[in-house]
Amino acid sequence: MGSKNKLKRFIENESFSNVIQPNRNDLISNLFKFKDKWNSSYFKNNNPIILELGCGKGEYTINLAKLNPEKNYIGIDIKGARFWRGAKTAINQKLENVVFLRTQIELLEYVFGNDEIHEIWLTFPDPQIKFQRRKHRLVNPFFLKIYKKILIKKGIIHLKTDSEFLHGYTLGLLENLNIKPIISNHDIYKNNNAPREVIEIKTHYEKLFLDEGKNISYLSFKFNF
Repeated sequence: MGSKNKLKRFIENESFSNVIQPNRNDLISNLFKFKDKWNSSYFKNNNPIILELGCGKGEYTINLAKLNPEKNYIGIDIKGARFWRGAKTAINQKLENVVFLRTQIELLEYVFGNDEIHEIWLTFPDPQIKFQRRKHRLVNPFFLKIYKKILIKKGIIHLKTDSEFLHGYTLGLLENLNIKPIISNHDIYKNNNAPREVIEIKTHYEKLFLDEGKNISYLSFKFNF
């Protein structure tokens, strides 16, 4: 993407009512106005709140919001030029249960209060296979502690990936935490009990993976509180 297109999208994001771009200093100073108040101050309802982390262009966030209008969805990514597409689509389609947030994943505990989130989706995150990149895996122990803090006690984490490495790595982490997965399947499209949100939504790249004959795996779990 050219720099002019990026700049245009950054400017347009500023005008979108469904894009929130908090200042980092405000977050770490606990000045963010929606923390602990997403339902009352932003969505104006008591519906469950679901996050998609590293949402990219927002395809999954948008389709989840369309599939479940009785739930609220927040797509989160640090790259605003990417989720510009999702934000624009949501406005064009008048989806009032979806918003996009530009921030870093490690700051989530400054964005959301304890027990404020019902579910978290990790859809095709970078597996960060190299050992020196392990701190960037969205399912590493550091991030799991943050997720546990913001999730309700029966909150669910969903991992959908084409990476057998990431699936196996996550299973190892769960075993160390004495957590038994709700579902762990290495070829989810052959599982008749797969959640509809998993099999009815396919991103652009997921379709390419499937065309190449790659298996898509899915893993979901809850924390033991």
